[in-house]
Amino acid sequence: MSTFIERARNRRPVTWLTLIGVLLLPALIGGVLVVALYNPVDQLDNMTAAIVNNDEPVTLNDQTVPLGRQLTAGLVEGSDDLESNLDWTITNDEDAAAGLADGSYAAVITIPENFSAAATSTAGDDPEQATIEVTTAPDARIVDEAITAQVTQTAASLLGQQLSETYLENVFVGFTSLNEQLGEAASGAHDLADGAETASEGATSVAEGTASAASGAAELPSAATQLAQGASSIADGAGQLGSSLDSAAAQVVNEELRGAAQQSAANAASAADQTSAVASTLGGLVQECYTMSGATPAFCGELAAALGDQDAPAENTAIGAAVAAGTASAYAAPTSDGIANLMSSTSGGLQQAAAGARELQSGASQLSSGASQLSNGAASLSSGLSQLSDGTASLADGVNQLADGTNSLADGLDTAVEQIPTYTDAEATTLAAVVADPVAAEGVGTNLFGASAIPLLSALALWFGGLASFIALQAVSRRALVSRRSSAALALRSFAPAAAIGAGQGFLVAAVVQFAASYEWGEWTLFALLCVAVGVAFAAINQALVAVFGGIGRWLSAIIGVLALATGVVSTVPPLLTQIANYMPVAPAYNAMLGSLTSAGGVTAGIVGLAAWALLALIATIIATAQRRKTSAHGVAEASLA
Repeated sequence: MSTFIERARNRRPVTWLTLIGVLLLPALIGGVLVVALYNPVDQLDNMTAAIVNNDEPVTLNDQTVPLGRQLTAGLVEGSDDLESNLDWTITNDEDAAAGLADGSYAAVITIPENFSAAATSTAGDDPEQATIEVTTAPDARIVDEAITAQVTQTAASLLGQQLSETYLENVFVGFTSLNEQLGEAASGAHDLADGAETASEGATSVAEGTASAASGAAELPSAATQLAQGASSIADGAGQLGSSLDSAAAQVVNEELRGAAQQSAANAASAADQTSAVASTLGGLVQECYTMSGATPAFCGELAAALGDQDAPAENTAIGAAVAAGTASAYAAPTSDGIANLMSSTSGGLQQAAAGARELQSGASQLSSGASQLSNGAASLSSGLSQLSDGTASLADGVNQLADGTNSLADGLDTAVEQIPTYTDAEATTLAAVVADPVAAEGVGTNLFGASAIPLLSALALWFGGLASFIALQAVSRRALVSRRSSAALALRSFAPAAAIGAGQGFLVAAVVQFAASYEWGEWTLFALLCVAVGVAFAAINQALVAVFGGIGRWLSAIIGVLALATGVVSTVPPLLTQIANYMPVAPAYNAMLGSLTSAGGVTAGIVGLAAWALLALIATIIATAQRRKTSAHGVAEASLA
């Protein structure tokens, strides 16, 4: 073993213990890193955190809403998507501060007093965002704060999502109610529009009627004035008629006429009596004439002729005169009475007519006064009707505008009803859930370090394993100066044990990875073969670094490993470091391993790049070996002693 494998920095032989230590070093490094860092969310229960719930519940719709208590319960219960949860302790401010100080708690979640009030403030006039405070210990691990923040933010987001879903569900149900109410309003607006159109037609008719009435009323004052004047003339005429009738009534009663009539009646009666007595006397004379001696027949005949025939009274005879006087006497008395009655009746009638004329005068005067008042009232009526006409015309215009406006309102409400969506309770619940969490990321794992953690940690373990090989082993044989072998043979002779160790390191790292991650056997087989190849290649590269640069080569190897770690953890590193790391030998090994375990691809390119680095490294080692074979006589003496 000692003649084939040379120890670096001294001539003591390399023991199996040294070889086993170098062989196991990458497996130990990889195993520790993988077990400690791979998928830490499965080991959250190893981390203790405290919850301080200072929240004061609020009352909404007669129901108590303790959102701080609900958030606390959500944190303690954990998520169904994670296999583990933080070891939560519910405590108070004093204990939490003490626990942070002495390291008992890695983090403290403080829920403030107004958490419930702020979270439910969307139902009021002054909405406020609810907040919680996350405090980590000063000596907390690098990722503790990120884990605590992620867990807390997830719980807070879920609670906020539930509140948003409830709020949005009420909003969507409110849309349905608003749609129904606006539908009713639209129906009412249509009815109002129909009524307004009818009112508009009526108002137009009223305006036309009042305009006609105003036009007619304009002529009424003139007619009323003429009526007043006519009534006044009638009153005057009636007064004069009454006076005339009173005068006529006084003149109708003529006492002289009445006395003459009475005297005529008396004279007629006396004449009748006298003529009758004359006729009677004459009749006696006629009878005596015929009996008297000495009377001639002629005289008696003349006397009888003068008497006349009683059965046939004739004019110019005593009997005719007696009959005529009797007749006149018979007519004279009634005529006298008739004249008296006529004067009395006529005088009374004229007096009544005079009274009626005076009443007519009074009525005509009142009519004239009323007509004058009517004229004034008609003028006011005409003015009022004119104003009413103007008002009803304005009313008609206003009602027309109202009809147009209500039609527009009805159309607008119809449009609003069409645009406002309606939802059933189930639809509102589903839509609220989608709107409250509109974007869901698929394919995001719960592994804090992602799928690239295993390839990166494995590549780093093998890189430092290759460095460890040439910390323990000699990169260029000390016999290079005196050996008859070629420089290539000497270089390969020094490379062979490191390559074998590198291959073993690769297989052991792959075995540790499989134990921790349990990949599919097909994926793991390719990954294991790559690990073996990477171990061999890294051995060649580290040999070249030490062969060319000596101790500085080991320092450069360590820098390359650190650079690979720094640029492989997060993408926020400076671009210059990323560009430098991409040209380092760890990059193709990492890309090939990542492609074997994920869908990233790049396995072939990684293998080609790694092979190129290994080939260049062997060439550099051969050149460095060749340079070591050039020396002085003193160097030859030292080499011979070796």
